[in-house]
Amino acid sequence: MHTPSPLADSPVLGPKLIRAEVLVVLSVSLGASALVAFVRLIGALTAPKELKGQQAVLVGSMAPGRPWLDLTLQLVQIAIAVAPVGLVAYLLVRSGESLRTIGADFRRPGGDVVRGAALAAAIGGSGLAFYLVVWAAGVNLTVVPGALPQVWWQVPVLLLAAAQNGVLEEVIVAGYLLHRLGQAGWSPWKAVVVSSLLRGSYHLYQGFGGFVGNVVMGLVFGRVYQRWGRAMPLVVAHTLIDAVAFVGYAFLRGRVSWLP
Repeated sequence: MHTPSPLADSPVLGPKLIRAEVLVVLSVSLGASALVAFVRLIGALTAPKELKGQQAVLVGSMAPGRPWLDLTLQLVQIAIAVAPVGLVAYLLVRSGESLRTIGADFRRPGGDVVRGAALAAAIGGSGLAFYLVVWAAGVNLTVVPGALPQVWWQVPVLLLAAAQNGVLEEVIVAGYLLHRLGQAGWSPWKAVVVSSLLRGSYHLYQGFGGFVGNVVMGLVFGRVYQRWGRAMPLVVAHTLIDAVAFVGYAFLRGRVSWLP
C-alpha cells in the first residue's frame, strides 16, 4: 500500500496564491505595524508640539513601579511579536520548503556572524549620523530606544528586544517576502523596492527621517539578501544595530550632550 508523502497535499504556489499568502502574513505582522505607524505619524503631525519635541519610545516600561509584572509583560510581548516567524516557517514547509530555503538557519554560524557584524558596522554609524541630522532638521521625533527601569533585567530585556526585531524583520521582510516575490515572477529590483518601502512604512511612527532611513537600509539589506541568499547575516546585523542602540542609549542618556 502506497503511503502518501506528508507534502503530497502541499499547494502549488502560483502568483495568486502567493499574493494571498503574503497579504495574510503581513496582515498579522509588519503590515499591521505599518498601519499603526501611519496613524501614529498623523497623530504626531497634528499634535501641538513640533516633531522633535515628541518622543517615540521603542522599549518602554509596561508596568511602572511593578518590576516583576513589567518583566513578565516584556517577555510576553516579545514572544507575541516574534510569533509570525512561526507562521512563515509553517507556510514554507507547506510549500515543500523550510526556513533553510531562505537562509534562516544555523548552517554557517561563523560566516553569518562575520558578515552580519561587518554589515552592522557599515549601517549603524551612518544610521546614527542620519538620525541626528533629521532630528535637528525637525522632521523626526526624538527616538528613545530604551526607557526601562534600572533593574537587573534591563539589559537582558533590551538584548531580547533587539534579537526579536532582527529575527522578525529580516526573516519576514527580507527572506520570506523577497523569496515569495521572486517565485511570483517579480524582478529583483522591484521586489527589493517593495520590501524597502514596507520596512520604511512601519517605522513612520518615528517621523519622516525614520521612514527614509529604513527605506535606504531596506535597499541595502534586500540586495545583500539577493546576493548571499541568506537571511541570517541580516538577522545578526539588525540584532547588533538594535542592541548597541538600546543598551548604548540606556547608559549614555543624560551623560553626553550630543544625544537628544
